[in-house]
Amino acid sequence: MNPDSALVLFSGGQDSATCLAWALQRFAHVETIGFDYGQRHRVELEVRDAFRARLARDFPAWAAKLGEDHLLTLDALRAVSDTALTRETTIAMQADGLPNTFVPGRNLIFLTFAAALAYRRGLKHLVAGMCETDYSGYPDCRDDALKALQVAINLGMERRFVLHTPLMWRDKRATWELADQLGGAPLVEAIRADTHSCYLGDRAHQHDWGFGCGTCPACELRRRGWEAWRAAHV
Repeated sequence: MNPDSALVLFSGGQDSATCLAWALQRFAHVETIGFDYGQRHRVELEVRDAFRARLARDFPAWAAKLGEDHLLTLDALRAVSDTALTRETTIAMQADGLPNTFVPGRNLIFLTFAAALAYRRGLKHLVAGMCETDYSGYPDCRDDALKALQVAINLGMERRFVLHTPLMWRDKRATWELADQLGGAPLVEAIRADTHSCYLGDRAHQHDWGFGCGTCPACELRRRGWEAWRAAHV
């Protein structure tokens, strides 16, 4: 395994885009992986190429480090789930206190497949955008769950992968701040214009903070974080 290499789980959203920049700042070789599981907001996958191209254009030092992109199809995840991200249904809270946008097992499956690819590619570091600070209560975003998964993956694959979650203790305001620290105004603008977080897949409406419906939980989080970050820089 190349100790200075990383695989970033890159969905096409704000968080994973920030994590990609974070990885490019730290490692000599960085590859990306995305997952098509029949998500309602599949447009997030369609913006990935544009964001990667913009990074390569605006940050030549990172362009030399940016390696291959991988896109895996996981239709089975849609087949076994019944959520607002995999069905045309209204986003709402459930009786168990979780929003119906929670896709059970999604992050566990994503990271396991990412590790299997990293095993073949000889990539040591896995970088993902899960966050326990500013999130919807998804249990597979919690730090304890991901630490336990790292142990299981390393034991099951007989490798010493290192799982990084740079946003784990950052809210959305701090995530915008991190992007500014990593790449200044060019990176902030790339994330604002060329990433997608809206659960409804809305790319028709553009706001100060980016594209989206403006009302779903993902848009609300992104908007509030943007406004708080901008207010601190006036």
